[in-house]
Amino acid sequence: MRIFGDLVSGNCLKVKWTCDHLDLPYEWVDVDIMQGESRTPAYLRKNPFGQVPLVELDDGRHLAQSNAIILYLATDTALLPDDPFDRAKVMEWLFWEQYSHEPYVAVCRFQMKYLGKNRDQLDPDKVERGSKALETLDDSLQGCAFLIADTLSVADIALVAYSRVADEGGFNLAPYPNLRTWITRVETAVGIT
Repeated sequence: MRIFGDLVSGNCLKVKWTCDHLDLPYEWVDVDIMQGESRTPAYLRKNPFGQVPLVELDDGRHLAQSNAIILYLATDTALLPDDPFDRAKVMEWLFWEQYSHEPYVAVCRFQMKYLGKNRDQLDPDKVERGSKALETLDDSLQGCAFLIADTLSVADIALVAYSRVADEGGFNLAPYPNLRTWITRVETAVGIT
């Protein structure tokens, strides 16, 4: 298996961390998105979305979109619950992450860390919605070790990717003690350094 990705992208790191945690062998192929390497004709033939990450399976098939990839990789492992309701709760969190967390927390981080914007140059709506997402996570983690049934799942891996670096997007994690504890717990469980 080959993973095409950029190690500064939380979406790519989700895939890497899932593979590493499951001891799945892979070859990492660096794709520099800032240099347009995900927009070349050769890359677009593999992934018409022109994004990273992209996984090329041993049989030559390609799979894009980080959460689809980690769901595929986690099939029949402890990272994806057998119970249909718990499995649906994992997907609920993955959909929420892509719609209500990543577009705000990750985008603010990208704009500050990679485009050099100051916090006061960020879209106030994105900052507000990112803060609300972090608050929602903190509230949901009250009394819980992990997001689903107190067991590490791909939902935790997906959501820790950008939550752990939210400060790089101008977000203060101090008001979120449950979130901070969970971040450390997930990093330890997955082996993230």
